[in-house]
Amino acid sequence: MHTRVTGIVIEDDRILLLNRDTDGPRTWSLPGGKVEAGESLAEALVREMREETGVQVQVGRLLYLCDHIPARVVHIIFEARRVGGQVGAAELGKDTNPIRGVRFVELTELPQLGFSDRFVQLCQAGFPDAGSYMGAKANIGL
Repeated sequence: MHTRVTGIVIEDDRILLLNRDTDGPRTWSLPGGKVEAGESLAEALVREMREETGVQVQVGRLLYLCDHIPARVVHIIFEARRVGGQVGAAELGKDTNPIRGVRFVELTELPQLGFSDRFVQLCQAGFPDAGSYMGAKANIGL
């Protein structure tokens, strides 16, 4: 399995999302990516957030640990706080699913962008059970 970190940045009931060029059912996603050899989880998250969103973050509390067995991925999801930078993908079009855009989205808009009601509820409730292993990624609505 490989390890992937994800950052959730929420400001004024708006969440930072990426719009990716993908064939999947949902083009909007949370920023994050694979942990590279020699990186700590925090270093990987800071790098991924900067590369994908242009935002400098401070890594906050561990929210959830999930897995996606078919893809052989462990997802580690952190709360993050913006401490600098400008919102706008720093490396548009660089990876295999090029980023088309980055923006803060109202939490109430998430269902229209393909996010589950479960994920919206977790965001609005302040991530109850933070720090927990949640099993399949689908258990947190992702």
